[in-house]
Amino acid sequence: MPNSTLAALLLAALVLPASEGVAAPGEASAATTPTPAAAPATGPTAALTAAPTAAGLTRKVQAFYEKTRDVEAAFTQTYVYGGLGRKLTSAGTLKVKKPGLMRWDYQSPSVKVVAVTGKRLVQYEPEEQQAWVDEAFDATGLTAAVAFLLGTGDLARDFTAALGEGGALVLRPKLADPRVARVTFTVGPDGEVLATSVIDGAGNENRLVFSAIRRNAGLADAAFEVKLPAGTRRVGK
Repeated sequence: MPNSTLAALLLAALVLPASEGVAAPGEASAATTPTPAAAPATGPTAALTAAPTAAGLTRKVQAFYEKTRDVEAAFTQTYVYGGLGRKLTSAGTLKVKKPGLMRWDYQSPSVKVVAVTGKRLVQYEPEEQQAWVDEAFDATGLTAAVAFLLGTGDLARDFTAALGEGGALVLRPKLADPRVARVTFTVGPDGEVLATSVIDGAGNENRLVFSAIRRNAGLADAAFEVKLPAGTRRVGK
């Protein structure tokens, strides 16, 4: 698996929503009844209730994820191929633990496991009885957003932030990166990311929605290990 594909998966894991049923950025949730907007505040109160700035929202997200040690969730992923109009929808479960542990278990459209444990990267496809294994995986080549997820990055340092539609946080890398052109976060009141859209330099879009979230549950390192059955064909480095 090339680093660009892994980077997309790792970046997607930045989504650690606090609740289920959240629509993707720019989409309305069919299960949610809109709440009438409150009348705007006036006088001294207005300054206290003013909309957040992009810098303030970035700091809030950073602070929230610095307190996130591990997470597991179910996910639905929609990948939209730029210029082709074709979509690929996948579903499964995700586990993430700092520092440097991640595991995606895909159940549909086909069974697949993608796991990173330190310097070991495994992509196992049981239906093909095949595994791509890299025993010397170098995470330094991944994106700044992935470094943030793994606890070594800084959103304010690595991205230019702006407020998008509906108060979403829109991030663009300060250093050009074909793997990530724009990231859009819908942010909850505590700084949790409720939904995400990642667009790469080719115009492809990666959207994820998570459910059944468990945060800081104390995941064991062993939960990220991939044991390959006897007879599995190994390819890669």
